[in-house]
Amino acid sequence: MVIDFLLKGFAANKDKEAIIWQDQSFNYGWILASTKAKLTFLQERLKPNSVVTLEADFSPNAVAILLALIECGCIIVPLTDSVTHKKTEFRQIAEVEFVITVATNDEIVIEHTGIKVEHEFLLHLKTEKRPGLVLFSSGSTGKSKAALHDFVPLLEKFKVPRHGMRTISFLLFDHIGGVNTLLYTLSNGGCVVTVNERSPEEVCRSIEKYHVATLPTSPTFINLLLLSEAYKLFDLSSLTLVTYGTEVMPESTLLRFNQLFPNVRLLQTYGLSEIGIMRSKSKSSESLWVKIGGEGFETRIVNNILEIKANSAMMGYLNAPSPFTADGWFHTGDVVEVDGEYMKILGRKSEMINVGGEKVYPAEIESVLQLMDGVEDVAISAERNPITGNLVKARVKLKTEETIGEFRKRMREFCKGKLEGFKVPQKVVLVDTTMYGERFKKMRKE
Repeated sequence: MVIDFLLKGFAANKDKEAIIWQDQSFNYGWILASTKAKLTFLQERLKPNSVVTLEADFSPNAVAILLALIECGCIIVPLTDSVTHKKTEFRQIAEVEFVITVATNDEIVIEHTGIKVEHEFLLHLKTEKRPGLVLFSSGSTGKSKAALHDFVPLLEKFKVPRHGMRTISFLLFDHIGGVNTLLYTLSNGGCVVTVNERSPEEVCRSIEKYHVATLPTSPTFINLLLLSEAYKLFDLSSLTLVTYGTEVMPESTLLRFNQLFPNVRLLQTYGLSEIGIMRSKSKSSESLWVKIGGEGFETRIVNNILEIKANSAMMGYLNAPSPFTADGWFHTGDVVEVDGEYMKILGRKSEMINVGGEKVYPAEIESVLQLMDGVEDVAISAERNPITGNLVKARVKLKTEETIGEFRKRMREFCKGKLEGFKVPQKVVLVDTTMYGERFKKMRKE
C-alpha cells in the first residue's frame, strides 16, 4: 500500500489527537478507521486511477478522502473556495473525470463530468497505476499553471521520522505548503488544528485555546497580524515556531516580529508547486539568509537565478511549456545573493524593475515604506517611462487621513538615507483595498 507507512503510524498513535476541526477533536484511531472506510466507499463509486477534484478545505472527511484517493491510485486535483471562479476552467485543464465535494458540514458528494483524459502525462500515470497530484499556481504574476506530480516521490520524505507538533493548518488545502503541513504533521503524530477563518483574531484564538506550537504562514499574514495587534488579546505562550515562505519577507516585518516575540523561532522555508518543500535553516530568526536543500534536492546558481534539481519535481505542466533545463534543473526565476552555504532571495526576476539600468526589487522598497507611521500596506510595481524605461510605482493603503501630496512629501523625506534616489517611488497611488490574494500573498499587479 502506498500509504501503509501512514496507516501504521495512525495505529501506533490511535489515542492521540490528530485533527481539531470546528472545535471538535478527532484522534488517530478515527482517522485510521475513516480512511479505510473511505477507501471502500471510493472503490465502489470510482474507476481506479481516475482524475478527481477534491473540492474541500481541511476537515476530517477531506483528509480521509485525500488519503484514500492516494491509495486508489487516483490523480488528485485539490481545489478550495479561493478559486471558486476558476473551478470550471481548472477542471477542464486537468481533464477531471470525477468531482468530489466535501461541504462545510463534511458531507460528501460525487459527480461524473464525462470529460475524457487525453494528456500524455495523465495517461502515463493512469497506465502505471500511480497516484498523482495537480497543483495550480496562484497566478499572481500571470496565468495559473497546472503542475502535475507523481505522488509517490512526494511521499518519500514523510517516511523519515521527525518531531510532530500541534500545528495550525493555515496554508490552503490546494497549496503545496498546505499539503506539506498536513502530511508532515500526520506522519509524525502531531495535531492539525484547523481554523474557521484565516484572520489574525481567529488564528490567535486557536493558538491560545489549543496550545499550538507551530504556525506556517506567509510574510503578508505576519504583517497583518502585527497591524491588527490581535496578539495582545490572547495568550500565545505555546507558540515556539513560525515558518514563513511563499514570497519575499520584508526585513522590517521580520525584525518587528522578532522584537515582539523573542521566544518564537522564525524559520524561512522554500518550496514551489513544481518541486515540493525543501528543508531549510535560517541563519537566525532575525536573518533573511537561509540554507536550503536536504536529501533529494540539489541547488545551483546560474546568472544569479536559483535552479533546483529534485527527486520530487513535477512531471511537467498540463498547460504550459516545460520550465526544466536540458539537463533537468528547474529554473525558479528567483534572483539570489550567496554567502557561503547561505543565500538571500531578492525576488522574482519577472518582478524586478529596471530603472535606467539600475535593478530595483519591490520587497526592499516595501520593507522601508512599511516602517512609516500610518502605512498599513504597500505594493511596489513598475510603470513604463519614456526616459528611464521604467519608474517605481507605489500603491499605498494608509491609516491616516493624509492627502496624496502630504504623504508623498513625507515619504520622500522618510526615504532619505534609507533608499537610493532611483528606488524612491516616483508615482504614488493611495488605495483602500487589500493588496493580497486568498493565499495571503502580495499581489503587485492591479
